[in-house]
Amino acid sequence: MSLPKQEITKDLFVHAPLESGKSEELPGTPVTFWSEAWRRLKKNRGAFLGLITIILFSVMALIGPFLTENSYMDQDLALSNLPPKAAGLEWLGFDGSDVNGIDQYAARGINESFWFGTDEFGRDLWTRVWKATQISLFIAIIAALLDLIIGVVYGGISAFYGGRVDNVMQRIIEVLIGIPNLIVIILFILILEPGITSIILAMVITGWVGMARVVRGQILQLKGQEYILAARTLGTSNSKLIWRHLVPNVMGSIIITLMFTIPTAIFFEAFLSFIGLGLQPPLASLGVLIEDGYKSMRFFSYKLIFPAIVISVIMISFNLLGDGLRDALDPKMRK
Repeated sequence: MSLPKQEITKDLFVHAPLESGKSEELPGTPVTFWSEAWRRLKKNRGAFLGLITIILFSVMALIGPFLTENSYMDQDLALSNLPPKAAGLEWLGFDGSDVNGIDQYAARGINESFWFGTDEFGRDLWTRVWKATQISLFIAIIAALLDLIIGVVYGGISAFYGGRVDNVMQRIIEVLIGIPNLIVIILFILILEPGITSIILAMVITGWVGMARVVRGQILQLKGQEYILAARTLGTSNSKLIWRHLVPNVMGSIIITLMFTIPTAIFFEAFLSFIGLGLQPPLASLGVLIEDGYKSMRFFSYKLIFPAIVISVIMISFNLLGDGLRDALDPKMRK
């Protein structure tokens, strides 16, 4: 037996009570992916401390050489091998005394104070340390930019087009990986002089390979997703697919790789300068200062301690920040 059909009339519908003059409201402020990542990064004490340390050292690299009247190249043999001396920091050993406890400033009749001491040529180590930090960070930033420009473009094109294009481009990368950076540096030194130019050119040839492989792997995973297929169906051009859909979705991996590229570049430059293939005097880098301090660390250990502390803190800070960014940008780490 079928039930009679009920006629649907307007009186069956009742409007929900709403306050007059009040529009729709969201229950809370919408949280974007980057704001959520920043919130998680701030909760990571090690990563946030690393970020603050990097900012502090970057500022000191810019303003540190101008805090004294001495240039990093000024030489005065009458001021050679002076130990550190700073007012108010005598309890840390900054009292101008050498290993024998003799106040070298009073013994030589020197009224000027050098916070980090001087080297064998009488150059102010405070100015040289921060100038060296500036140069080392500059080389590291250049390496990061090369990774960002060459590596992302090369890896993106290789993964997106695939097939024969991908095979040819990956064979080129395999050849470049097989060439040690040190060999490339030596070849450039035979053509050019040791210095920043040789290091940067070596990075141009081989430094971006790691970034290219990371970007290629990420895009290979993403280009088969449904939203990419939908964009293709709607007639989106290849350039828009790459730069509007694929690259923004691998930006997290790109940022993390950059954070680990910078300390690697700093160490690479320091290693080259330590073995005499990097910057040459009177230019200063952290590797140059460590190499100079290594020669006389038995009697003038402060020459090695200060640049070693700076390069160690910078590299640890970048690694802590890289680990924190990896956790913050990974949705699986969300609690």
